[in-house]
Amino acid sequence: MLLSLQNTSFAQDAGTEYNTAIGLRVGDIDFRGVGITGKHFFSPNNAGEAILTFYDTAFFISALYEFHKEIPNAEGLKWLAGIGPFLGIPDGGGDAGFGVSPIVGLDYKINDVPLNFGLDWRPHFLFTPSTEFEASSLGLSIRYAF
Repeated sequence: MLLSLQNTSFAQDAGTEYNTAIGLRVGDIDFRGVGITGKHFFSPNNAGEAILTFYDTAFFISALYEFHKEIPNAEGLKWLAGIGPFLGIPDGGGDAGFGVSPIVGLDYKINDVPLNFGLDWRPHFLFTPSTEFEASSLGLSIRYAF
């Protein structure tokens, strides 16, 4: 029974789905960030994504819940929407920032190739140390999918 549970896959069919993917991300605020992204599906349409983004003057840690849905007649392509908190830590001292980011985008898995691509818009609502909104936050992710 344990072996059958180990081989259970929430999001595996037709070679265009994946359970977990880890890779690189570029973009985000003012298109200056570079980071690491990891995504895991908990069910066919529900995933969690963690993003660690580095900037010149700070780094951000984000945790997102994402709902994914297939786009008809577009094999391997899904739209996604979600939301999650983030923590920004400035280099050299200063106040850490906390906020929330909604996310909308596209997620593409190449058929029978372990590559996944993501393109998304993730604006940031900062609550501390000041209240701010940052809309210029496009990101491109390239991940190894398994």
